[in-house]
Amino acid sequence: MPDQSLLDHDDAATATPTGASLSAQSGVTGRWFLPEADSNAPVRLFLFPHAGSGGMIYRPWPALLPEDVAHQIVQIPGREMRRSEPSFLQIEPLVEALYEALVDELDERPFAFFGHCLGAQLAYRVTLLFEQDGMRGPILLGTSGWTPVGFAMTTLEQAHMPEPELIRWMKNLGSFPEEVYDDPQMLSMIIPALRADLEVSATYLDDGAPIRPPIVAYSGKSDPLMPPEAMDAWIPRTPAFLGNSTFPGGHFYIDHAEHRLAVIADYIRHLRRELAKAGR
Repeated sequence: MPDQSLLDHDDAATATPTGASLSAQSGVTGRWFLPEADSNAPVRLFLFPHAGSGGMIYRPWPALLPEDVAHQIVQIPGREMRRSEPSFLQIEPLVEALYEALVDELDERPFAFFGHCLGAQLAYRVTLLFEQDGMRGPILLGTSGWTPVGFAMTTLEQAHMPEPELIRWMKNLGSFPEEVYDDPQMLSMIIPALRADLEVSATYLDDGAPIRPPIVAYSGKSDPLMPPEAMDAWIPRTPAFLGNSTFPGGHFYIDHAEHRLAVIADYIRHLRRELAKAGR
């Protein structure tokens, strides 16, 4: 069951359209990243959650990550501890705000990105902004359950589908534990964030932009949103595509403990190789 401490907040969720960046959007005031577990760790890993989620998808990760990798979970407005803040409804303003927050957060240590579904989409576009501004970007990008070509992109109609239909769609994807659907209070917190994130995803227009860091991909064999071979769309986006690892299961294959452990182990293996190449 989702960690209630991440969901608790005094105010009800709101979803207000915004085109403003972080510096200009007065409603966005909360912490963009959960605090580091160890600020002395030499490497930082930023984890980007899927649509409708916050930190809950990555709650099991700290115990599985090595001590020299400090994880920080991206906290998007409109959910969990930022539930009282307006949600973004367009991808470009959200990417710009995330980028600004990261620039303020980073120090001299190397860092890497990992994202699932919408999280992979956001991590990819944020990486592109680092390069466009001539900034030092992530040393590795891990993408799970999303690809810029071949993925069944969300439409605005899906974002606004009636609640019973939306819940059926969530169940079919396996988005959340079964007990969530029997808890009206939990659903009242999740659904507004999910609708906002689906709208964000629907505003994405792919431009084929390549990025410099290596990309390593992960997917479920029976993901209804894309076939495993769709992950080959990453090949022209990077000078070094490190391959796609496919696991039994659907879109949320990564929630399975065994698959999660395998993804983390493989990702950390690639991360260490990239660090060694960089002399870190």
